[in-house]
Amino acid sequence: MKEYQKNYEYFTNWFRSPRTRYRSSYKKSQLNPKLFCFGSNNNPGILEITNGYLVGKMNDREAILNFAKTNNIELTIIGPEAPLQAGVADLLWHNNIPCVGPKKLPAQLETSKSFTRDLFEEFNIPGGAKHKNFTSLTGTKEFLNELGEGNYVVKADGLMGGKGVKVAGDHLKNINEALTYCEELISQNSNFVIEEKFIGQEFSLMSFCDGENLAHMPVVQDHKRAYDGDQGPNTGGMGTYSDANHSLPFLTTKDIEQAQEINLQTAQALHKKFNEGYKGILYGGFIATKNGVNVIEYNARLGDPEAMNVLSILESDFVELCLAIINGNLTSAHAKFSPQATVCKYAVPEGYPDSPIKNEKIDISEVGNKDQIYFASVDKKEDGLYEIGSRTIAVIGIADTIAEAEKIAEAEIKKIKGPLFHRSDIGTKKLINSRIEMMKNLRT
Repeated sequence: MKEYQKNYEYFTNWFRSPRTRYRSSYKKSQLNPKLFCFGSNNNPGILEITNGYLVGKMNDREAILNFAKTNNIELTIIGPEAPLQAGVADLLWHNNIPCVGPKKLPAQLETSKSFTRDLFEEFNIPGGAKHKNFTSLTGTKEFLNELGEGNYVVKADGLMGGKGVKVAGDHLKNINEALTYCEELISQNSNFVIEEKFIGQEFSLMSFCDGENLAHMPVVQDHKRAYDGDQGPNTGGMGTYSDANHSLPFLTTKDIEQAQEINLQTAQALHKKFNEGYKGILYGGFIATKNGVNVIEYNARLGDPEAMNVLSILESDFVELCLAIINGNLTSAHAKFSPQATVCKYAVPEGYPDSPIKNEKIDISEVGNKDQIYFASVDKKEDGLYEIGSRTIAVIGIADTIAEAEKIAEAEIKKIKGPLFHRSDIGTKKLINSRIEMMKNLRT
C-alpha cells in the first residue's frame, strides 16, 4: 500500500477531550504536525493548541469529511465510538484520507456486544463467555435459570456510554429484577445479551494494531463505580491507575500473556472475517479469575481515562506510531513507555451519573501543574469554564510508585473548585490491597 509521508496536516475527531487522549503525546512529536479538531463542544484543552476547530455532530459523516478536505488533512484519528459506528473511517479511507480507527464492520467489536461474543465462538478465541443474544423476552427467564441465581450479566447490545451493563449481585438482586431490566431494554428498542458472570479483578489491556501486528500498552485498572469503596452506580470511569512495571499488583505474568494473546487472536479473527486489517486500538476489557483470564468487553478506541495513564508515559513519538499503524509496519519498538506509575482521578458533577447538575461554573486557577489536568465534559464561555453534565476534569499523578502518584493526583484534584466530587480511594494502598487479597483468595 501507499507509504504515507511524515510531513502532513493532522486531524482528530472526538467528543470529550482531544486533550484527554493525545495532548501531551502530540506536543512531544518531532514531526511538528498541525492539529485540527472536529469536536462536539468548545473544549478549552484543544482550543489552545489547534490550528482549526469545528463543532458538530460526531456521527455527521459529510461534515467531518468536508472539514478534513477543507484543511487538507493527511492523517486522522477517531477518538469516540459514535463516529466509528457511523462509518466515518470508511468514508475517510474512501477519499484517500488515512485513518487510525477501525471501519464500521470491525468496529462492531465495541458497538455490538453480541457480535463480539459470536466472533469468539466462531474463531475459537479463548476467554469467551457462555451467552445468548435476545431481541425479545422469549427464552430470557429460562436462560437466566440455566445460568443460575447470581451468575448472570445483562448487557444492552449497543452503545450506552458505559452504563448499559447490569450484574447479578451488584445491580440485580434476583432473576425478577433481571427480567425487569430486560423488559426495560426491549421498551427502548434495544437488543441485549445475557451471559455468565465472572468473579475476579478487571483490568484493561489496550494494543495498537496495524491490521496484522500489535504493540501492547501497559495494563490499567479502571473504577466504574461512582463512590469510594466501589459503591454506587456504574459510570464511564471514575479513575484509573497503572504500575511502574506495566503490570498490576494483583496480576501474574501469565495473566498479562493471556490477555495479549487474546488481543492478537481477536485482531486475526477480524482480518479473516472481513478480509481487511483492523487499524486502530484494540481495547480489551479483561477479568482475571481463578481459572485464567476472560473477556468482559471490547472497545474499538483508546479508553477514557485509561489513555491518560498510558499516553502520559509514552516515550515514543506518537505521530510516528500512528504512521506505523497506517502503513502496516508496526512493531513493539514504536510503543515504548517509561517505567513509572500513574494514577488518574476524575472530578464529576454532583449527582453524576444519574442526575448530574449542569452548566455550573468551575475554577482551576489553584491547580499547580496544569499540564497534568485534562478537560472532558467542559465548555469554554466568555466568562470562564463550565461543566456540562458528565465527567468534567481528570488529574494525572506520575511517580515511581502508585502511592506517590496517588498523592500527587489527590492533592491536585482537591484544588478544582465547583460543584464536583471525585473518588479519593483510587490508587490508595487500602484499595489495592483489597484487590490483591481477593485474587489471592480466589487463586488458592
